[in-house]
Amino acid sequence: MKEIKKINIALMPTPLEVCQFENKKFLLKRDDLTGCELSGNKIRKLEYLLADAKKNKADIIFTCGGEQSNHARAVAIAAKKIRLNTKLFLWGNNNSKIRGNLFLNKINNAEIKFLNKKEYDNVNEIMIREANNLKKRGLNAYIILEGGSNVIGIYGYFDFISELSKQIDLAKVEGIVAAAGSGGTAAGILAGISLLNLKTKVIVVNVLYDEETIRKKIINLAQAFINQYKMSNPLAIEQLNILDGYSKEGYKKIHPNKIKLLLKFVSETGILFDPVYTGKAFYAYYENFLTKNLGMKYLFVHTGGLFGIFGREKEYLL
Repeated sequence: MKEIKKINIALMPTPLEVCQFENKKFLLKRDDLTGCELSGNKIRKLEYLLADAKKNKADIIFTCGGEQSNHARAVAIAAKKIRLNTKLFLWGNNNSKIRGNLFLNKINNAEIKFLNKKEYDNVNEIMIREANNLKKRGLNAYIILEGGSNVIGIYGYFDFISELSKQIDLAKVEGIVAAAGSGGTAAGILAGISLLNLKTKVIVVNVLYDEETIRKKIINLAQAFINQYKMSNPLAIEQLNILDGYSKEGYKKIHPNKIKLLLKFVSETGILFDPVYTGKAFYAYYENFLTKNLGMKYLFVHTGGLFGIFGREKEYLL
């Protein structure tokens, strides 16, 4: 299989730790430690996407997300490392408090266009239209889709499986559990285990889209990846599992019961999960695996999101 070029920005490999919570041990892959300002899973994808942007002689990067998007923040910062500016199309409004990821976007001089929910449902068309307007002025905008989830971006999590296989015998890991927003992380992992012909399950906790939608997104993206890079093995669709129902309170909200678990966890381990992605995913992991003492067979991926906590202190200070 042909490798594609990337730029080296992330701090990798990230640690694989054996953690203990409530006297139960579990495996934790620390992808929150890919960097400080760049913390989280998004930078793995951006190493490949920004290399492609340079190849295509981009003058500016366009991307999108929620107003506290970890992805948008990572793009704004990573783009600076290759001397490119960004324009962010964010689901939110001008009255939003400048905090967390939004604060980091501002101080990195990212241009921000706020969209309401109806507008954001058509964000790809909006970005394409603005890119076409720039092209008339002789400027080339490179568009990165929500979460960096395309066949180039998910190479980062396809490669993640190779990295992980050097840290642990994946034949002994029954499942890899992670949060799923746009589905790119899960799609890359699914493609990776398919190539290595592993029996490991890919277990995702959907925090944004409903179960049927996220399943289709992951499978379609992973299949497109396999077709694009001419992988020899078929996609192991049957190994994809969705743990649904852990974001009923809404994408931007989190139930107090989940916060209580996260606070107990940080008090025992010193590791903090965010309220949108890893917090909900860990709650699901705790209920389905850790309480059953299956933590050494089912690995949890900490995909970052720390900056999303800032500005939500009242929720954490119960």
